[in-house]
Amino acid sequence: MDVRERVIVALDVASWELAEGLIGRLGPDLRWVKVGLELFSQAGPQAITRLKGAGLKVMVDLKLHDIPQTVSRATAQLASCGADAVTVHAQGGRPMLEAAVAAAHGQGTKVWAVTVLTSLDDQLWGEIGYQDSPETSVRRLARLARAAGCDGVVASGVEAKMVRQMAPEAFDIVTPGIRFSGDDPGDQRRTMDPAQALLAGATQLVIGRPITAAADPQARLRQAQEVGL
Repeated sequence: MDVRERVIVALDVASWELAEGLIGRLGPDLRWVKVGLELFSQAGPQAITRLKGAGLKVMVDLKLHDIPQTVSRATAQLASCGADAVTVHAQGGRPMLEAAVAAAHGQGTKVWAVTVLTSLDDQLWGEIGYQDSPETSVRRLARLARAAGCDGVVASGVEAKMVRQMAPEAFDIVTPGIRFSGDDPGDQRRTMDPAQALLAGATQLVIGRPITAAADPQARLRQAQEVGL
């Protein structure tokens, strides 16, 4: 993989104008961006088509979680806009995951299944009602995602090594919750620095505030892309 493809920059901003300005500051090494709930809620599907028109690869991170037919139709719509990857919640179950895969693969779009949010730790996971630890749940959900034909999972760096041992072949491990040494973790609980996450088996890193809020976003992006070289 081209090292510039390692990092997916999260465009977690309130408007298309802010996203466009941020892209300009990130410079020509930018390859992947993430459109999440905030930007999609303001700019809609046009955000995807505009980003594709700018030559970028787009991860649409809406974490779809509904009945299979609804998820299938939503996935097909996002794929038709040019999304390179869409996220769905693995907890939606195998029929839902299979429906998303069927809708996406026909248009060349990847499906990445979200396991356990990086904002949750053992305590918060237990408060929801789960008896298993986040790690055990990630293992179970990653197996389900593979069985359903998903292209990969979204999981923290803490679980990346375990997932890679389960899936040594081409299976994407997309890791959010990335923080550089000294960064404020913010609302993230299961965090890891870029070098550790890649060493653990992550294929791509989703990084938002540590890049987008940096004094020099372009330099911070390059730092993340060149980890381990």
